[in-house]
Amino acid sequence: MTSKILIFFLACIMLTSCGEYQQLLKSDDYALVYRKAIEYYNRGDYKRSKDLFSSVRELFRGRSQEPTVDYYIALCSYNQKDYVQAVDDFRRFVKSFPENENVEDCLYMIGYCNYLLSPNVRLDQEDTEAAIRDFQLFLTRYPDNYRKDQINEYMDILRDKLSYKDFLSAENYYRREQYKAAVICFDNCLKDYPGTKYREEIMYMLFNSKFEIAFNSYEALQYERFTEAKEEYYFFIDEYPNSQYAEQMAAKYETINAYLERLTPADTEDD
Repeated sequence: MTSKILIFFLACIMLTSCGEYQQLLKSDDYALVYRKAIEYYNRGDYKRSKDLFSSVRELFRGRSQEPTVDYYIALCSYNQKDYVQAVDDFRRFVKSFPENENVEDCLYMIGYCNYLLSPNVRLDQEDTEAAIRDFQLFLTRYPDNYRKDQINEYMDILRDKLSYKDFLSAENYYRREQYKAAVICFDNCLKDYPGTKYREEIMYMLFNSKFEIAFNSYEALQYERFTEAKEEYYFFIDEYPNSQYAEQMAAKYETINAYLERLTPADTEDD
């Protein structure tokens, strides 16, 4: 019996709430709609809150409540996990009210929403790149913000994703024995992401790529190309003297020296 009464009571509350919400959407009492929209937000009913704020948004244009309305609309989009819309809403707020006290929070939320939108590494990384730019802008403007350590962690995650995507692209060329393309991609990856956690693997495959290019070149080109591979070996061993790849690379290093002993430098054009 108690259970039935409770269900009946909850149903009455829901019907009352629904009826109230519909009346508010049609109400001419804009101050009441504004207050109720805040109440819905505080209760976690973000859809109804956003609907109510949106219904009176134009009516508060130029009034003191205007920034609050737009701020709540953006927060509702975020809390509904509509991050694409939330980015637009927060950007609109920053543009419309550049001196408002909530601009700092909105600029952070722009970066954070794009961070949440960052997709699987194998997909297009436009949102990842946008998040990094937005976080960098935020830290430039607010270098002492209490969120700075967390933001730097987010950016490390985002950069790691970008470096991994570039690494996979270069590795694909390497596995298909397209070594010239692999060298270009590996070099770019090291240049763009010098601190990447894939650095050892990249440098290892970069050395191997240059070795294979030299080994399969015309003899007139081999001296220069084996010399480049030898330099790559020195770079690698200097950074990773105890690498799992060290022994394998040392064997190729000996091969390089054997070739260089019998080859002579030549001024030639690339093949």
